[in-house]
Amino acid sequence: MSASSNSPSVLYDAPGPRARARNAVMAIVFGLLVAVFIGWVLTVLDREGHLTAAKWSPFVTDSRVWTTYLLPGLMTTLKGAFLAIVIALPLGALLGIARLSDHWWVRAPAGAIVEFFRAIPVLILMLFANEAYAMFTDVARENRPLYAVVTGLVLYNASVLAEVVRAGILSLPRGQSDAARAIGMRKNQTMRFVLLPQAVTAMLPAIVSQLVVIVKDTALGGAMLGLNDLLRQTTLISANYGANIIASMTVVALIYIVLNFLLTSFASWLEGRIRRGKRGSGAVVATDPGELLELETPPKPAPDIRTSGTAGPIDPSGPTSSGDVGNQP
Repeated sequence: MSASSNSPSVLYDAPGPRARARNAVMAIVFGLLVAVFIGWVLTVLDREGHLTAAKWSPFVTDSRVWTTYLLPGLMTTLKGAFLAIVIALPLGALLGIARLSDHWWVRAPAGAIVEFFRAIPVLILMLFANEAYAMFTDVARENRPLYAVVTGLVLYNASVLAEVVRAGILSLPRGQSDAARAIGMRKNQTMRFVLLPQAVTAMLPAIVSQLVVIVKDTALGGAMLGLNDLLRQTTLISANYGANIIASMTVVALIYIVLNFLLTSFASWLEGRIRRGKRGSGAVVATDPGELLELETPPKPAPDIRTSGTAGPIDPSGPTSSGDVGNQP
């Protein structure tokens, strides 16, 4: 049964009448200030000619804006983010589990790697990776920005995800590990079959937040390394169609919002499905009411069938006492 909306919270005391009135006044004042600020910004943009139809019409009237610039930029963004996610997730899980190892020669290097790459800004990692690919590899010049972006995102986000995994496992009650050891499970079995499945639900919100960060950080490649992602397309559209940079950035920002909303919505659905699956008892339930009645009705006792010296059953109306049985012909 859901709790009432007026029930006190466990985090803070429920506000009284004066506090509720003060909060309502503050919300109204803040909303008015935001509305005034937005109105002022729109007025300035309109005065400078940034809101004219000619600046925004290419996004509606000319399909080449989408087929030549926005959709290819979106595909590059998705490609870089997908590669970074696919590599960073298992690498982060491996580093997080390694930090929990009982062997110092496994725990210490993993901790050093995590702390080192987590302390460096992701943009610096991308720049270093770009120079490394240029000096020490034969990667083509046009592919180098994508390689550098993916490398920087993997190194940084794998280190962050490693801490998420480690914190999620340590948040579980110690009794889970003790119970697994009590039934004879080894440590790797305890990690794979007991701890990680339970920690996934607790880790999922933080993991999703980091995945959203990966998608947004691909824009650093477009700004600093020349990656043909969504952000870089804003300058190309503005230069080729006469659209102002504000219109281009607004459209690109809306695409990022939709993309991240879809990602978080999918993660929320997945988290709810995992939680519902864990609440299931696994009991078999009869779907037919007749089957349920048959399950609840106790079985009838087997008939008392007596046989004579011959193979056939004895007439039920015959004698039942042992004496009478002995007097049978």
